[in-house]
Amino acid sequence: MQPSSPLAVVQAQLDAYNAKDLDALMLAYAPDAQQFALHGALLAEGHAQIRPRYEERFLEPDLHARVLSRNVMGNFVTDLELITRNFPEGKGTLEMLCVYEVVNGRIVRASFAAGEKRLYSADSSASSAA
Repeated sequence: MQPSSPLAVVQAQLDAYNAKDLDALMLAYAPDAQQFALHGALLAEGHAQIRPRYEERFLEPDLHARVLSRNVMGNFVTDLELITRNFPEGKGTLEMLCVYEVVNGRIVRASFAAGEKRLYSADSSASSAA
């Protein structure tokens, strides 16, 4: 059964993202959903444009999103997430502000603002294990 509350839909989308389950992720989006840069350009519209964006991202072996804070107001959900990525320059993180609008149990609009990219230092994994 498909989740219907905005909170459940956004959480299902996040769970699918972290599992790299493209089909489950696309179920969270309406077929004509739109993704935007926050206050800016249209990034993708509809499953035909959204799906390839995630297919490419899911190739990153360390991809993971962790919610730092979440707010729900009616059918809007805002997440501040810490995303672990495999950038061309190396593994690192960035904060991402995500604003989702959910209608009839699907995300119809999503807007994203990316924070500063922070690369892991070469010895960060060794020092954190000490």
